[in-house]
Amino acid sequence: MNYLNTNRPLLLFRQTLNDELYVDKSLMIDSISKCINNAARKYICITRPRRFGKTVNANMLGAYYTKGYNSHDIFKDLQVSQSNLYEEHLNQHNVIYIDFSQMPDICESYQDYIKSIRKKIYRDLYAAFPEVDKDGYDSLNDLLLTTHSSFIFILDEWDSIFYRGFMTSGDKNEYLRFLKNLLKDQPYVELAYMTGVLPIAKYSSGSELNMFDEFNFMNDNIFDQYFGFSDAEVKALCIQHPAVPFSEVKKWYDGYHKHDGSSLFNPRSVSKALTRGICLNYWTETGPMDEIADCIEHNVDEVREDIVKMVAGIPVEVDLQGYSAAELRLNTRDEILSAMVVYGFLSYYKGRLSIPNYELMEKYQHVLSRSSMGAVKEIVDRSRDMLEATLQCNEERVSQLLEKVHDAEIPFLTYNDENSLSCVITLCYLYARKFYNILREEKSGKGYCDYLFLPKESGYPPIILELKVGKSAEEAIEQIKAKNYLQRAEPYRKALLVGISYDKEKRHQCKIEKYSFPDK
Repeated sequence: MNYLNTNRPLLLFRQTLNDELYVDKSLMIDSISKCINNAARKYICITRPRRFGKTVNANMLGAYYTKGYNSHDIFKDLQVSQSNLYEEHLNQHNVIYIDFSQMPDICESYQDYIKSIRKKIYRDLYAAFPEVDKDGYDSLNDLLLTTHSSFIFILDEWDSIFYRGFMTSGDKNEYLRFLKNLLKDQPYVELAYMTGVLPIAKYSSGSELNMFDEFNFMNDNIFDQYFGFSDAEVKALCIQHPAVPFSEVKKWYDGYHKHDGSSLFNPRSVSKALTRGICLNYWTETGPMDEIADCIEHNVDEVREDIVKMVAGIPVEVDLQGYSAAELRLNTRDEILSAMVVYGFLSYYKGRLSIPNYELMEKYQHVLSRSSMGAVKEIVDRSRDMLEATLQCNEERVSQLLEKVHDAEIPFLTYNDENSLSCVITLCYLYARKFYNILREEKSGKGYCDYLFLPKESGYPPIILELKVGKSAEEAIEQIKAKNYLQRAEPYRKALLVGISYDKEKRHQCKIEKYSFPDK
């Protein structure tokens, strides 16, 4: 069998259980079982970014429901075995499981793709129901109706074909109609469970697949606990694999949210970090590395301000309306930012956008240096000079470089408040991120310092940088000392204190002071 009651999900889920970092998400089965044969709830579409557990959970569902195999040994020790519905649905259903990302060896058009899928479904149904005539069916739904049976459809990566270069707008519409004819209002459908990255086009009443309930990062209060790792789950994994401390894992891979605001970690990256014993950029290597830049470049004038603010640690307030597979357009700020949330490149919670974590922050730093960023790139290109001038305590040179940025006539860098100055500082010190972990509004001493530069390697002093608008650079240095922002730098025994101020008359001023901690 290719798709009907195949052992593929069973074999793959069994392999997942062999992973020492497996986190039990099997209670999802209990939630899904309550939707079976429920006309109002049986169409479910889960959309999440890559590597957030969509395929693992699809395999789990396929292995559990299929009547083609006995999977009791897999589930008897998992949490779902305690459910009241456990025995009722275990291996009791015909399951049609299709991984839509699987392509035929020769696939040069949409017709090659869909012909292969249709052929395999027909073949499976003829084999499973030999009493059915093998001629006279114009559509799959006619054949399925003739079997007088019911089916659970598990359709993984439903949108993968949309990324293929040969797909025309007509092909995409034809594909949506294929899914509609197969699933919509069909009595043989006990459950239709789909996963993908792109939400379905269901934002108008005429949509082909508007029978589906979509659950994504923006709206899921039902299944969100089953995708990604929670704070408690990651803490437990770090105890089992203590080579990497929880605080480091949280910095790198946290930053998403469940509906209640609690933390959600990128599961693949956490697993990779704990397996290898080091936090690196794992997740963003799994897809095309230029996806973020491509999103921005479609409309750089409207979006780059948002990106610079978020790299500076300033959340962007926006009311996103959504983004769908049928649209696939990036013509407006809303579409671009919505797409970036869908792909997992931004975190969106209560109307505020932010860069989720250090893993993604590294990616955005590279984006800011691309030629498509225009004048922003020119500032970034000078950021090496800014770091060198700071380390050399060249206060005049630092002030000159800030003046050049101010005079660049970039509208969103016009100084209205300290946040605008923060954006300038972020761009001017972007090169420093090669050698420093740069933290904004970081707790230290009796308050929160504007910027804390902690060196990644020996030879570089920590830098404590405080900003002032309408006050003097000397006052910024005094605040660093008075509030003991030096506390976090004490293990290094030395630090550079940097005060930067701006006012309309004196323009930019910089004060840099070398500080050595007294001997203990």
